[in-house]
Amino acid sequence: MAKAVKAGGETVLVTGGSGYIGGWCVAALLQQGYVVRATVRDLGKAAAARDRIASVVDPGNRLSFHAATLTDDAGWDAAAEGADFMLHVASPLGVPEPRDAQELIVPARDGALRALKAAVKGGVKRAVMTSSVAATSPDSRGPDGVSDETVWTDPADLGAGAYARSKVIAERAAWDFVAEHGGAMTLATINPALVLGPILGADFSDSVQVVQRLLSGKIPGLPRLGFNIVDVRDVADLHLRAMTEPQAAGERFIAAGEFAWMADLAALLRARLGGQASKVPTARAPDIVLRLAALFDRDLRAVTPGLGRRRDFTAAKAQRLLGWRPRPLEDTVLDCARSLIAHGAV
Repeated sequence: MAKAVKAGGETVLVTGGSGYIGGWCVAALLQQGYVVRATVRDLGKAAAARDRIASVVDPGNRLSFHAATLTDDAGWDAAAEGADFMLHVASPLGVPEPRDAQELIVPARDGALRALKAAVKGGVKRAVMTSSVAATSPDSRGPDGVSDETVWTDPADLGAGAYARSKVIAERAAWDFVAEHGGAMTLATINPALVLGPILGADFSDSVQVVQRLLSGKIPGLPRLGFNIVDVRDVADLHLRAMTEPQAAGERFIAAGEFAWMADLAALLRARLGGQASKVPTARAPDIVLRLAALFDRDLRAVTPGLGRRRDFTAAKAQRLLGWRPRPLEDTVLDCARSLIAHGAV
């Protein structure tokens, strides 16, 4: 987790506080003594969110929930008023791939602007926004290689899916807004790779489905897909470091650990979990089979451009400037799998 700091009772607004990354950010903040306000789409979900967070840390009276959505102005000013910091984690997810990219782009961009406007109005000192390595990717037709924070995804790239386009457009809009209207407030962005790690409850991120589907046998064969993987606890850690470190102002930070192919993940699960991984496939799925299936399956169509590609993302900047260190891949994957099993999600 993040290094110990003296929070001094400072208040942090976490948007999307009931989500996967947001929940772990809330837990990390509470562990360090902050007062936390978390936005949720529906206050009816607040009690369940509190219970999930309480499985990690006792929130006491330092956690409150506020209703606010990415698509409406209501509630944002009240949530941000008087907050010292904001972690803007809330964003629409891209699974399944929508027929119209605007279904993701509009709420991602407009929601970020709503949150930032409220943060400036409320006197927030620094906002940290969750973006994605989907916003730091080179042209999809280019060669394999290693990307860092200087790379920006081209939203006009025909190979970039709706999710990638929503992330880069929202992040660009956030930087432009803060440059023009931010005043004394500074901004940092966190660009995570594939986020795995332990879940807090049955309501978890689409990214965790990679491990869930392997364990449940829903993937009949192993596609030639690979990802840089990062632990959700380490993503929360990096958010907190970017929130408090002076040198993080105005910077993007990739959160990424080791690269692994689906076959690597499957082998790890089978080797370490024994009978609990009995449904994990062993056979490879030929590219041609997946490409044919993608003609009839939008979810598959979104990932087939990555078949056989090794696009690495480096977190050297976060390690150099903020002292951040990702935990071993094995710990992340196995903790993810064991928590899925414990929560009855497979």
